[in-house]
Amino acid sequence: MSVELNHTIVHCRDNRESADFLAHVLGLTTGTEWGPFIPVVLANGVTLDFATVPAESITAQHYAFLISEAEFDTAFERIREQGLPYYADPHGKHPGEINHNDGGRGVYFPDPSGHGMEIITRPYGGWA
Repeated sequence: MSVELNHTIVHCRDNRESADFLAHVLGLTTGTEWGPFIPVVLANGVTLDFATVPAESITAQHYAFLISEAEFDTAFERIREQGLPYYADPHGKHPGEINHNDGGRGVYFPDPSGHGMEIITRPYGGWA
């Protein structure tokens, strides 16, 4: 049997707000609430299950999404329309810029709970 990531739980201040935020930026659909979770299903079948937890329980995580050039254009426009800060790097040293690593484009931006979100059009370092 091959091993695949099926789902992960994303701690957040408000599961509906965070799931809707990511779904909007990426052009995805927010799923139906299931217990304490609001799911967002990605194209490869992985589900991000957003769960509301106390703010002090949230440890900022990093989530990177590989998308097409056309999807990048649309998502990046949504990021700018919302007036979100964005960066070319994960440390925020290049605000208002995107990167062109490995011949693609990438940008980092925060979600409502402080997680570091990233969209890229090419895997870094040729990783598949």
